[in-house]
Amino acid sequence: MSYIKHKSDESMEDYLETILLLYQKNGRVRSIDIANELSFTKPSVSIAMKSLREKNLIVMAETGYITLTDEGRLKAEKVLERHNLLSAWLIRLGVSEDVAREDACRIEHDISEETFDILKKHCLNKG
Repeated sequence: MSYIKHKSDESMEDYLETILLLYQKNGRVRSIDIANELSFTKPSVSIAMKSLREKNLIVMAETGYITLTDEGRLKAEKVLERHNLLSAWLIRLGVSEDVAREDACRIEHDISEETFDILKKHCLNKG
């Protein structure tokens, strides 16, 4: 069975990952932080945040702070795990760090669960 993600799914995953990373770094996240981090316009980020709220992946407080829901956090952690493992694997193969991180960002959205799980086991066994 072939499953190809839509660009909107990739974008959603990128937003969730960014929210998680910003929260880990700063302890709080606002739309402007996301816009600055991704170099997107505030209106673009506002539209994306509305979509994430409608999908119950984030909650926005009246103060403007954004929090991941349990489901949103799980999705963000999954994408971040993929990104980190793929980056590290590519770097170990000899790919430069910048290129490895860029490629990992593209691969993380398209790699199947089966392939990622096998790659993860292989990388963990290699230490």
